[in-house]
Amino acid sequence: MSTRMVEVRATVLKQNDLLARSLRERFKANGVCVVGLVSSPGSGKTAFLEKLLAGLARDFQVAALVGDLATENDAARLKRATENVRQITTGTICHLDAQMIDTALEPWRLEDIDFLFIENVGNLVCPSSYDLGEELRFVLLSATEGEDKPLKYPTIFNSSDVAIITKMDLADAAEFDLAAARRNILSVRPGMRIFEVSAKTGAGMAEVFQLLRVQLARSRDARAELQS
Repeated sequence: MSTRMVEVRATVLKQNDLLARSLRERFKANGVCVVGLVSSPGSGKTAFLEKLLAGLARDFQVAALVGDLATENDAARLKRATENVRQITTGTICHLDAQMIDTALEPWRLEDIDFLFIENVGNLVCPSSYDLGEELRFVLLSATEGEDKPLKYPTIFNSSDVAIITKMDLADAAEFDLAAARRNILSVRPGMRIFEVSAKTGAGMAEVFQLLRVQLARSRDARAELQS
């Protein structure tokens, strides 16, 4: 029975990876910069994303897909920054997959979007196995969670490109050891880029915006190469 479960899981992941590859090609062909966000519940992921959307919407066309087990609260909140938000309610499923993304994209014209953000379900285990076709994956760790999250959940950090330490305005009150957190992240993923931010105060956000602008330029260059 366990062998059968492994075979089914391998088949599901293979199908997901094939669709994710197709999504990535579509995003590339349209010059869309796609960023996935993963974290545990309560890390400040939605507040961080709201700040990103509001800041980028001044100069770019932005959109977001938001995964959650239930309710559309996060989508309603993010619509304060842009109308291009769709909620993906997963029920009992603890992660988003490529098919969910493909279906949710149907009403949108990708050529009209510069940045697409995919906020995954709050979970540091399941999302690590599912490619969504994103160009960058941000993993968020809040100052209120403790410094050892990277050591407890190394796979999600290894499958991500950038670490975002959130809620830095609460770091002193939480007695958060920033140096230890950075060491733990780098011990799991050497060379990983790390940003320290506060969505509440805006501290550190400028550096993230700069990273995203550079990544969008690369996305547009890739589209130009395909069209040439």
